[in-house]
Amino acid sequence: MSAATLPDDQRLIEISPKAYEHPADRAATAALHSIPMLDTVVRKLIEYGGERALRQELLGNYVRLGDAQLPEVWASHRAALARLDIQEVPELYLGQGPFINASAIGSQRPIVLLQSSTVSTLDDLELRTVLGHEAGHILSDHVLYSTALAILTAFGARALMRLPFFAGLPLLAVQLALLEWYRAAELTCDRAATLVNRSPMTTCQTLMVLAGGTASRRLSLDAFVAQAAEYVELEPGWDKFSRFRSELLQTHQYPVRRVSEIQKWVRSGDYDRIMSGEYRKRSEPVDPREEAGSASEFYAERFRGIFREFGEGVSKVGDKAGDAADKLAGWLRRE
Repeated sequence: MSAATLPDDQRLIEISPKAYEHPADRAATAALHSIPMLDTVVRKLIEYGGERALRQELLGNYVRLGDAQLPEVWASHRAALARLDIQEVPELYLGQGPFINASAIGSQRPIVLLQSSTVSTLDDLELRTVLGHEAGHILSDHVLYSTALAILTAFGARALMRLPFFAGLPLLAVQLALLEWYRAAELTCDRAATLVNRSPMTTCQTLMVLAGGTASRRLSLDAFVAQAAEYVELEPGWDKFSRFRSELLQTHQYPVRRVSEIQKWVRSGDYDRIMSGEYRKRSEPVDPREEAGSASEFYAERFRGIFREFGEGVSKVGDKAGDAADKLAGWLRRE
């Protein structure tokens, strides 16, 4: 099923990710773009640092799904993409993993990865929710930065820094900045998932299963929603600082906070407006000033601070990335 074959009343035709983008994602992305030469580092890291290796790992160690391999999961994947009116269908892989998780990577041709526990634990609509979340990453073009983050996570920033062609690059700082951005991007994709499943409480239910690792039929969604409210309401000074420290190296916001964010979005009326057909289209121009907003400076200073902590000014990072690329290219030619 492609986007073209899904009935029009089930598609959000030409919907722009800006229609449902979380303000934190908008601000963090604008801040990343404001850091001189950071995109150069990210693109060189992907070009020479392992996207091809990641693809080979998938082909050799994962199961590629399709019409002849878990066709019901493949159909759900295509339907999630079609709901967001995404024409291209990325490859879908299944790997063995004890944690309920999924990801979208690949800066050239995005691919979606599912861990086996995701398929075995979630019910059909919850799985559609996860696939809708990953479709949101693709539509928002998060895959450039998320692929760089996946490479840094898979190979280790410290390990890559020991290679001669990456020596001197502040990859730990890059990783921390990308983690900060990714946590914000996840909130946007929870909204995309909700537009796919058309059930905000199903999104909350799926987050409950992600948190508990147990099938939803054995859990109480009402109790989990109440837990989310308790977590958000109780933020005294020390607890807030403790949460900041614990989230620093996390790729995702805590599930209870994500539940709270979805509920706030629905209460704002934006979800209902989109479902009624009132939303921004991809063809509509984007105002750079609107995209940046006042909150982007908050993230920009956070990112600059991360680089300063590692003793590196961000303006010098691009030159070092170029040198690293030349060194690695020469090594590959010799090999």
